[in-house]
Amino acid sequence: MSRKTAAITAVGAYVPDFVLSNQILETMVETNDEWITTRTGIKERRILKDKDKGTSYLAIKAAEDLIKKAEINPEEIDLLIMATATPDLLVASTGAYVATEIGAVNAFSYDLQAACSSFLYGMSTAASYIESGRYKKVLLVGADKMSSIIDYTDRTTCIIFGDGAGAVLFEPNEEGLGLQDEYLRSDGHGRAFLNMKAGGSLLPASEETVRNKQHYVHQDGKTVFKFAVSNMADVAEKIMQKNDLTKEDVQWLVPHQANKRIIDATAGRIGLDEERVMINIEKYGNTTSATLPLLLNDYENQLRKGDNLIFAAFGGGFTWGSIYLKWAYDPREH
Repeated sequence: MSRKTAAITAVGAYVPDFVLSNQILETMVETNDEWITTRTGIKERRILKDKDKGTSYLAIKAAEDLIKKAEINPEEIDLLIMATATPDLLVASTGAYVATEIGAVNAFSYDLQAACSSFLYGMSTAASYIESGRYKKVLLVGADKMSSIIDYTDRTTCIIFGDGAGAVLFEPNEEGLGLQDEYLRSDGHGRAFLNMKAGGSLLPASEETVRNKQHYVHQDGKTVFKFAVSNMADVAEKIMQKNDLTKEDVQWLVPHQANKRIIDATAGRIGLDEERVMINIEKYGNTTSATLPLLLNDYENQLRKGDNLIFAAFGGGFTWGSIYLKWAYDPREH
């Protein structure tokens, strides 16, 4: 009897209409297009300008895009996992609200937070539910409204982040396709270098925290960059070694979109040419939990059944890891 694996059978995505270009940023902070492009590879990012809409709006749009493209009945979804670092509200689950709004009335749902690794960790979690045999359709949504926690007078962070959402559907597979292996890591010492200091139980909101701008993302850029470069490359290499994969065996690297130099370093370590590296950082910047599914959506038509994909991500906490997945469908037949 063949082993039941968890395969991605559909993808969807959504990005807001407003484009925050490097040229616009030049009018907001002391920076320029050449400086941003050279150091990050980012040309523009999308921003959800409506103050009455949160991360759930992005997530609902991405989920609805998947449901429409895959022609599935949302009532058949067993579970919705919401990967996000920017939930609508503390305490109340954003995932539960998203599931209800898309008509997934038979699904249970919850939020998963591992900063920029949230979607990667969510892939592991979704696959485990499918492999258990208890669930048949697990919708994993990655969405973040990063603009809600960015200080647009801080040029070290405002040039990097954007808003967006992506979704994938995991279903059982008996052809040996889908998630093959994973190598996931974390190191709590990293929380000193990338965080939002206030708003949690350690430092609740107060007039002082607002005045001190402690409700915005703060990062020690050099330290985070150094850790991300080495660790993302390490785990991508390790997952290939664990599964006896050579660079010729891998069709695509699917890397978190934080910085083009980190992406290049990871690709270089495993010997992949740029033509086999999914990149859209120039269009969206770092959308945190949404980067990986946005890549899959953008490259869906280039993917073929049986393609070997290596996912890699690194996030605050620190959290990082790599997943080896075999693509399960050919879009021209899907």
